[in-house]
Amino acid sequence: MKALILNSGLGSRMGDITNTHPKCMTEIDDNDTIVSRQLKLLKSCGVTDIVMTTGYFNEVLQEYCNGLGLDLNIEYINNPKYRETNYIYSIYCARESLDDDIIMMHGDLVFTLDILKRIITSRKSVMTISSTLPLPEKDFKSVITGENIEKVGIEFFDSAYAAQPLYKIKKEDWKVWLDSIVSFCEKGITSCYAENAFNEVSDKCLIYPLDVKDELCSEIDNPEDLERISREVNKLRK
Repeated sequence: MKALILNSGLGSRMGDITNTHPKCMTEIDDNDTIVSRQLKLLKSCGVTDIVMTTGYFNEVLQEYCNGLGLDLNIEYINNPKYRETNYIYSIYCARESLDDDIIMMHGDLVFTLDILKRIITSRKSVMTISSTLPLPEKDFKSVITGENIEKVGIEFFDSAYAAQPLYKIKKEDWKVWLDSIVSFCEKGITSCYAENAFNEVSDKCLIYPLDVKDELCSEIDNPEDLERISREVNKLRK
């Protein structure tokens, strides 16, 4: 099993916070940044092989993660076109290193240890959703038909649930999705989400919803998110 952490975005909505480092290096409490917390939780669950895509402040991020002393096997793969592509192209750049069951997450995602354990131990390919949170206007929703997820995107509202980009994808399902990602990128379709490629093959790449309800599983997109999620993380430490 490998973890894939997607860290090639610019983080422009964070303002001055990302002037000197990528968004994932933003501090969320006195002990951790977003990425250090992710890496510590992965290690505590026995996931030590990490593929991390990079873009903005590539060398700064590598030096920081290597300096954490976590004894992880981290392979850094830079997306040289990070300014004009989305993370679908970052995954394409990393494709040769992704030959296992995959735990995939965005680099700005904060979640609990319990959620990560549930993801890792799932016997099926899963994505975190919430049946209790209101549908976000501009963030991911999952359309669920029957038992599995049919579509993921920001534009869907019917039969949809709030969703976060935290997945476990079994190797056989990942191959189907990755082949679709490769097809998109080799046709020059690189500015969309990787989930657009999933939507084309969701009848073959079977991903099921894992309902985390009101548990902490949220991306940090702007300073307001940072303030809210930092409060929640500090509550978990008490």
